Amino acid sequence: MPERSKTYEAGLATRKKVLGEEHVARSMNNVNEFNAPLQDFLVEHAWGAVWTRDGLSHKERSMINLAMLTALNRPHELKLHLKGALNNGLTKDQIREIFLQTAVYCGAPAAIDAFRTAEQLFAEVEQSAK
Repeated sequence: MPERSKTYEAGLATRKKVLGEEHVARSMNNVNEFNAPLQDFLVEHAWGAVWTRDGLSHKERSMINLAMLTALNRPHELKLHLKGALNNGLTKDQIREIFLQTAVYCGAPAAIDAFRTAEQLFAEVEQSAK
């Protein structure tokens, strides 16, 4: 394995903190010759260069991500970042408010899908807690 930069290592640690060790391990186990450059880019730049900055808390970054992923209609990534948002301390009530805000600026269909994705995730989280 090649030597990694400090930014990469910080990004990997942040990714694990936000998304969970299990998810990151699963993602890293799925790295192959084709997608390795994308994984490296995401860890180094998104998680290492941006998520580690002091300007916003992880909670605030999660709030922004939920709104952006709703606007972009990316349910797979939204579900992943909903888990991260819960890990970062957002409550269901705060998540609901974010999605209500997106209904105004992104449209009702986007918000409906975001609510649906969140409800599915909340059910999964509650089921796994049993």
